Amino acid sequence: MIDERKIKEAVRLMLEGIGEDPDREGLLETPDRIARMYGEIFSGMDADGSAELSKTFHVENSGIVLEKDITFYSMCEHHMLPFFGKVHIAYLPEGKVAGLSKLARTVEIYAGRLQLQERMTAQIADAVMQFLAPAGVMVLAEAEHLCMTMRGVKKPGSKTVTSAERGVFARDAALREQVLRMLAG
Repeated sequence: MIDERKIKEAVRLMLEGIGEDPDREGLLETPDRIARMYGEIFSGMDADGSAELSKTFHVENSGIVLEKDITFYSMCEHHMLPFFGKVHIAYLPEGKVAGLSKLARTVEIYAGRLQLQERMTAQIADAVMQFLAPAGVMVLAEAEHLCMTMRGVKKPGSKTVTSAERGVFARDAALREQVLRMLAG
């Protein structure tokens, strides 16, 4: 659970730490705003990915399902700075599919935590495998990390791409290539 009181205290200390006066007019409400914002940004901390993927629909003989360009925003656990980008989820159903919005909501749950992009990508793939039981899943995430673009090496526009393959996608290079062609099209 998010403890807004502790966040407000920490923000006041941080403002003092950088040489600011937390009681000046422009900063008076900043601790409250940041506490509310953190409640929103970290809404996935206590959420369970199964809730979104439990609503399914029966299908006969379905090919690859690809939901691409799912926008996400997350926070890097190393610097507590944002990283953001797109997630693409491909899966090969075996009798059931999820509503398309459910895949996007699953991404939101795992992005709504202090994260590593690599871990988030794997968590999404594992949730799809566990709750949809497809023949396989492939998740690709591409993101810009502000901890690399606005500080440190300062390389704006650079992207990190991660993937996680489970089931038939882990074993079949032709299926992985098919997904990559679908993403390019």
